[in-house]
Amino acid sequence: MYESLLNFPGGLFGEFDRLRREMDDIFGVSGLPSSIRSVAHGATPAINVGRTANSVEVYAFAPGLDPAKIDVTLDRGVLRISGERASAIPENDEKVQVYSRERGTGSFMRAVSLPDDVDPGQVRASYRDGVLQVSIPRRESAQPKRITVQ
Repeated sequence: MYESLLNFPGGLFGEFDRLRREMDDIFGVSGLPSSIRSVAHGATPAINVGRTANSVEVYAFAPGLDPAKIDVTLDRGVLRISGERASAIPENDEKVQVYSRERGTGSFMRAVSLPDDVDPGQVRASYRDGVLQVSIPRRESAQPKRITVQ
C-alpha cells in the first residue's frame, strides 16, 4: 500500500501528534515538558532562546499580532512576553459553524530566566513578519577577551 510509513499522506508522525493532543484535550491532561528547561508542548507563543558571545537572543513566533499589544518586560533577570490574540471568528453567531480551530486565541504570557551577565539597560525588541526578536546584550565584563602572550 505505502512504500514506507514515512510517506503516509499528511505525515504519520503528525497524525500521532494530533491524536495525542486530542486525547490530552479529552482527558484534561496537559503534555509534559520535554526537558527541565522546556514547557509543555503547545505553549504560546513558541520561542527560541540562544546566546552569542555578545548577547542573549529570544525569538517569539506570534504572527498576526499588533506590535502595540505585545508587552515585553525585564525584571530581576526574568524576561516576560505577554499579549492577547483576538479571535477572528464571531463567538455567538449562529450562522457561523467552526469545524476546526487550531490557532490559539486569548491572552498569553511566556517567561524566560536570563543569565546574570546580561545588561538590562540595553534591551532591544523588534517585531517583523510575525516574529518578535528580543536582544539583550551581555555586559562587556562578561564577554570573552583575547589575551596576548608575552
